[in-house]
Amino acid sequence: MSAQFYSETNLPTEFGTLVLRVYRDDEHNEPLALISGPINRSKPINLRIHSACLTSEVLGSCKCDCKHQLDTSLKFISSNSGVVIYLQQEGRGMGLGDKVRAYALQEYGYDTIESNEMLGFPADMRTYDHAIDILNDLHIDSVRLLTNNPEKIQALNEANISVVERISILSPINPHSKHYLDTKRTKMGHFL
Repeated sequence: MSAQFYSETNLPTEFGTLVLRVYRDDEHNEPLALISGPINRSKPINLRIHSACLTSEVLGSCKCDCKHQLDTSLKFISSNSGVVIYLQQEGRGMGLGDKVRAYALQEYGYDTIESNEMLGFPADMRTYDHAIDILNDLHIDSVRLLTNNPEKIQALNEANISVVERISILSPINPHSKHYLDTKRTKMGHFL
């Protein structure tokens, strides 16, 4: 089910004033686009597709690098223009409650993939359909993608959105995130 444009405002942030566009699908999912600067479609647009992570972005968890990736991306588009698409796909799409259940299993030494699978979920349930809806609405078909995730590149290419460059987001590693980041690199093929 596609997401349609719903509302827009200028949002002053610590990264500068961004245009916040809210989209909505029939189930009231509300993916967002944060836009900095004019969109010059004659060249590839700087883009980050980011999935929600309440535990790090709001609560300050050190278990992952999500907040760092989001902040780095917002700083980057504020300096260089571009778009951050924010998708409400907590816990790789399984939701906050099950993400917390997976965190509890990780306390016994299971990695993020093993704990998801022990709960009956695949390693990653996220889709990028709403991101593609937003890019189509904004008439963006060529991007410089801020990502370490090869699945995002594949999803955009399959939707005929050209990824002309991948920009790495390297996060600092701490004792709480090391296992998580190692798993993303070794088992999920992330470019870390």
